[in-house]
Amino acid sequence: MLLLKSFILGFSVSAPVGPIGLLCIQRILTRGRTAGFVTGFGAATANLIYASIAAFGFSVVSSFLVEQQLVFRVIGGVFLFYLGIKTFIKKPSNTAANLEGESIFAMFLSTFVLMITNPVTILNFVAMFAGLGFEQDSTSSLVAVTLISGVFLGAISWWIILSYVVSLFRNKIRPHLSRVNKIAGLLIIILGILAFIET
Repeated sequence: MLLLKSFILGFSVSAPVGPIGLLCIQRILTRGRTAGFVTGFGAATANLIYASIAAFGFSVVSSFLVEQQLVFRVIGGVFLFYLGIKTFIKKPSNTAANLEGESIFAMFLSTFVLMITNPVTILNFVAMFAGLGFEQDSTSSLVAVTLISGVFLGAISWWIILSYVVSLFRNKIRPHLSRVNKIAGLLIIILGILAFIET
């Protein structure tokens, strides 16, 4: 039951379409399903790390990250702004999309960096885990591992579904890809600016 609850938690946390979702959709349309999944996998990996810190109570690490959240927010904002501009000016390819050019690792790393520069995620996970009845001090390591595994599997499932669904409509959307790139890029730039304002 805990695995199912944490699975639903991981799925629902990943589902809202923010900068990562926009980037994922744009990459599916331009580079294919694999590119979209790798993009989502980077975000899921960062969530896995923060969920682990929250579940196992690495208080020194988590308190440091939260204390330095202003620095991380600035880094994240700059990176969002960079990705937004890059997406906005990107020209659609006339040839069949493939994974040439930007490497799979680069796509993974870009979303991993975006997610890992938001240390407040730790506090979100602590609150959500508490809502599931998880207590760091009185719960076994096995329960913590089950909780973290469920969150990770839920997140991965969302990115697989998103990659598959968007790829189904890819051929219909591709003729409008230039417009999609500009809209996605502009939204990511706005989110980057908002990150600065919130600091």
